[in-house]
Amino acid sequence: MTLAALQLWPETASDIGRSVDTLYIVMVVLTSIVVGGIGAIILYFVIKYRRRHEDDVGQDIGEHMGVEITWTAIPLVICLIIFVWASWLFLRMSKPPSDAMVINIVGKQWMWKIQHPSGRKEIDELHLPLGKPILLQMTSEDVIHSFFIPEFRTKQDVLPGRYSEQWFTPTKLGQFHLFCSQYCGTSHAQMQGTVFVMEPGDYDAWAAQVAPDNRPEAVGAALFTQYGCIACHGQQAPTLAGVYNHPQTMQNGRTIIADDAYLRESIIDPRAQIVAGYTPIMPSYQGQLSEEQIFALLAYIKSLGAAASTPGNTANSSTPAATRPTASAPGTGGTP
Repeated sequence: MTLAALQLWPETASDIGRSVDTLYIVMVVLTSIVVGGIGAIILYFVIKYRRRHEDDVGQDIGEHMGVEITWTAIPLVICLIIFVWASWLFLRMSKPPSDAMVINIVGKQWMWKIQHPSGRKEIDELHLPLGKPILLQMTSEDVIHSFFIPEFRTKQDVLPGRYSEQWFTPTKLGQFHLFCSQYCGTSHAQMQGTVFVMEPGDYDAWAAQVAPDNRPEAVGAALFTQYGCIACHGQQAPTLAGVYNHPQTMQNGRTIIADDAYLRESIIDPRAQIVAGYTPIMPSYQGQLSEEQIFALLAYIKSLGAAASTPGNTANSSTPAATRPTASAPGTGGTP
């Protein structure tokens, strides 16, 4: 029997995976020591203090404060150390680096639909560059799914109506398993795929094999025009240029950061958060736009540059000027 056949868990192929494995191994060792120690003490007491004669009478045992404090303090310290360690790891896994490459993923019974920043799409396959931090931005079109790559030690529930994120940095070339780890219907077992980790140059060449008009921001600009958003945006609402990830003041006085979740909500339910000073005339686009189209609209909004100096001017962006309409903030009385 080979060593590979005795492998207790999948290989580790991400930077976060090594930290997860270390914490897991330490917890297994500590648990084994505690279980083994308690079992050994019980066995010792059973043998030493067993009743040897029918007329044996047990003796009362007095309190020993030192023992009481010891068996309380030591587990407490160990639990606090594990808690702090696990919390630090959780926070690390929750905060992607600023230079992480964002890949959009939509879960649907029973497949994973994936789109890269270049616009290239794939289903049930995920191509990644080696050594590059990756941020997966995920949502579901129907039920709860869970995106799970065992070799990366990452698993994140993917819920309809909201965005979930997870990040990692691939550290090994090769092919790895991709699963849905949340029961999602009759074909749940078939909702799986393959992750391909490639050399960065090979990935760039692979990702570039897409038409320019299929880039997410270009698709979003086309949707912005197709749905008539330009009729109101830039006129009855402020420009969208520079709005992404910046604070917006609502009519109720709250200040909200215009992140992906806020922008999505403003497209699906524009009356949920109304920007101060504007009339809520924007219709809902729930049921009219797919999650992939919403991702494209968000990519378009992100691509806009700083706000124009005069109303109605088109902001600077990487989108061609011929296809780049003037845009304004969602939830303020226009369309997306």
